[in-house]
Amino acid sequence: MKTVTKKKLYEAMFLVDSADAGSDWDGVIGSITKVLKRAKVDIVSIKKWDDRRLAYEIKSFARGTYILCYFRSDGQSNHQIETAVQLSERIIRVLILCVDWMTDEDIEKDTPAIKEEKEKQQRTAAREAAEQAKAGESQAGASAEAEPTEETSPAEAIAAADELPPTEGALEAQATELAQQGESAAEETDESAEAQPKAPADD
Repeated sequence: MKTVTKKKLYEAMFLVDSADAGSDWDGVIGSITKVLKRAKVDIVSIKKWDDRRLAYEIKSFARGTYILCYFRSDGQSNHQIETAVQLSERIIRVLILCVDWMTDEDIEKDTPAIKEEKEKQQRTAAREAAEQAKAGESQAGASAEAEPTEETSPAEAIAAADELPPTEGALEAQATELAQQGESAAEETDESAEAQPKAPADD
């Protein structure tokens, strides 16, 4: 009867070049994923941990990006992962620890990089909200200055309205009013002409 070995939870901290991670993040994650899949482990999560200056140069790199990975394995494939990293041109180092005591909540905790990104998004959202509020106050102030207040005299209100360009609806209303005035004037002229006595014709 074949004995089934229970898989334990492992934590792997991969170190890669920060410049490489910044220019081709998907490619870096793809390289790490390929190493883990070749070792036939069950990947739980992969996420960026942080960017740090190295205490000393490693393979001529002075700054590195740490990528945190959790996976389940029987432990026998860990040596295969370490060997693959040593042969990799993209992954500088890896440190693997057994963390079978960790819970799902521990695994899902935000890393320093994720916390920094969330804080950055919050600052951006707060700045945009402040700019929108300031723009709204400016528009409200401009509207208040354009509209006549209760203390504005009728003459001042008419003068202020005359300074504004007429809208299309106002132009149509003015044209209709002028047409009506013209028709009224024409009718009055016809009525006056009919009311005046005709001059006697010369014999």
